[in-house]
Amino acid sequence: MFKELYSRLTGLIFKPAETWAKLKQREEEQETFLSRYLYPLMGLIALAAFVGVLFSRKEFSLEIALKSAIKALISNMGGFFLAVYLMNELWRSVFRRHKDRTLWYCFAGYASALMFVLSMVLALLPEFFFFRAAVLYTAYMIWEGAPVYMQVDEKERLKFTACASAVIIVMPQAIDYLLFLLMPGMRF
Repeated sequence: MFKELYSRLTGLIFKPAETWAKLKQREEEQETFLSRYLYPLMGLIALAAFVGVLFSRKEFSLEIALKSAIKALISNMGGFFLAVYLMNELWRSVFRRHKDRTLWYCFAGYASALMFVLSMVLALLPEFFFFRAAVLYTAYMIWEGAPVYMQVDEKERLKFTACASAVIIVMPQAIDYLLFLLMPGMRF
């Protein structure tokens, strides 16, 4: 399972056009996608956040490590599900297509591949904060996946890429910031 996960992540990041075509041929069901891709990734993100706090802080604090893992899990998972919901609604209202939540689960999850990898890397190596700029590459991944995976026409490709990129990139960040504001115990 982790070998397949690794090959999907590296394919989406380094060869997005080829990988989107392969993923479109496969057409996974929602439960398969969640159990074989999203949930293991979220587990790895939480584990990286937990371990990263244990090894990057001067004092050993299990409480802070658990808070970090919970915060990473909530912001990434919540951001993903919120992005899927919003893009499914935009898909109907702006692009005049039929709602398809399963399609959006897969597209948003695969388009977020680099963001998930960056979450793990930055949790383990917080001093490499400048890697955050690489999240903008997600827009290119969405650009490549739009015509192949989502069947977006060329004339709507730019609008689709802008909407999807904004929603998919901003939602996890917004939830992370909201947790920072509303939960003083999560500030570390």
